[in-house]
Amino acid sequence: MSAEKVALITGSLAEGRLARLAEELRSDALDPVVINVGVKVAALMTTEILDRRLKLPETVGRAVLPGRFRGDLEKLADRFGVKFERGPEELADLPQFFGRGGVEPDLSRHDCAIFAEIVDATTLSTAEIVAKAKGLKTEGADVVDLGCMPDTDFPHLEEAIAALQAEGIKVSVDSANDDELARATRAGANYLLSLSEKNLWIAEEGGAAPILVPAAQGDMESLYRATDAMEAKGRAYFADPILDPIHFGFTASVVRYAEFRKARPEAPILMGIGNVTELTDADTTGINAILMGMISELKITAVLAVQVSPHCRTAVREFDRARREFFAAREDGALPKGYGGGLLALRDRRPVASSAADVAALAREIKDRNFRIEVTEAGVHVFNRDGERIAVDPFQHFPELNVEDDGAHAFYLGVELARAEIAYRLGKRYAQDEGLKFGVAGETAESLEEAHRLEFKKAGSTLSKRAARGARPDGGEDKA
Repeated sequence: MSAEKVALITGSLAEGRLARLAEELRSDALDPVVINVGVKVAALMTTEILDRRLKLPETVGRAVLPGRFRGDLEKLADRFGVKFERGPEELADLPQFFGRGGVEPDLSRHDCAIFAEIVDATTLSTAEIVAKAKGLKTEGADVVDLGCMPDTDFPHLEEAIAALQAEGIKVSVDSANDDELARATRAGANYLLSLSEKNLWIAEEGGAAPILVPAAQGDMESLYRATDAMEAKGRAYFADPILDPIHFGFTASVVRYAEFRKARPEAPILMGIGNVTELTDADTTGINAILMGMISELKITAVLAVQVSPHCRTAVREFDRARREFFAAREDGALPKGYGGGLLALRDRRPVASSAADVAALAREIKDRNFRIEVTEAGVHVFNRDGERIAVDPFQHFPELNVEDDGAHAFYLGVELARAEIAYRLGKRYAQDEGLKFGVAGETAESLEEAHRLEFKKAGSTLSKRAARGARPDGGEDKA
């Protein structure tokens, strides 16, 4: 079988480095050919430019464009008769791109429901509850849990349940008060948190599926009896052995989940994560990744997430991303790496896109006054036709940039150099004119809605108009 010939389309500045990478990628399966279409910066290519200038060898089977190319791929495919696709935004990511055939993972599927709790529901109006619930649903919640508070009346419980269900939102109610739980199931709640064999009678009051817990901490026999009772009646339920806080039974509670799954291979299980995330001073992305690993291996079918502490404020969206990445990895029989990096908030696997030598070589080719900024293991590089400077602290760069009399340019460089310093110190990927990416922890409500509409499939990033024009990054004109 002959190697697949793939055209790597680029501009003049990146041609040399891309050619070196192409040689490294060359194998019995892949025969890359680099094609320079005659523009200086690859990101400035347009569909029209390619239509006029591109010439593909007859044996090329597909063409890969830079990730920041925003043109019409289908039009190019029709014009040249081969498949066109966007590659990675950085050349350093080409090996990974071809390692998985350029196919983004399918993150549209999962098998774990998310219950998201509104812990102060009793103190909120119905309108406020609905507003919070809509936000949680946008972040990935499948069920919104109304948390009832001790010694606090919830006179509008029934009204809140009806209002949420009118919005198409499933509802669970969490209370230590049997009367409130009974009211909830009679009002049509979908789930009740939490029942044990001591108050299992409440499940008979309506159609809500109970989340079953041990009658006393660690009393697994009582949990088995409760689940057996629900099974005998053909009733839906979730079993929750209860995850305890670290230093207060955490390891033993993890063992309980594993033992329950072994004893009940098909039973639906829910894990509440708040005792670990809320009560541990650590970033939740890593904690949730580990918890999701247990959930994925044990086929736990639901989680209860809470977002009370400010450091847990993105727990729901983190679990939504985690359940998708881990499901895809499990289906592939693979480690949970290389599936989009949604939980890589503070570190990136490949923080450096260029070596210091690559940047030095590029700097020698620059003939204009526009400042380029890149981050390598050596530090933060700022370069234009007047030379290259390396430092980390923006204040060390500023005296050498000669922009004291250009406020807009100084402001722009200050912002970009601050981003570059943060990226260097944390180990994040930096790209000029783009904000740093913090995984799902840095998402907005709008971007989450868009991600759900696209089923988490990569739609590509938007190139800034300034970069597309080839103008100076601050929007001004070159003084040369």
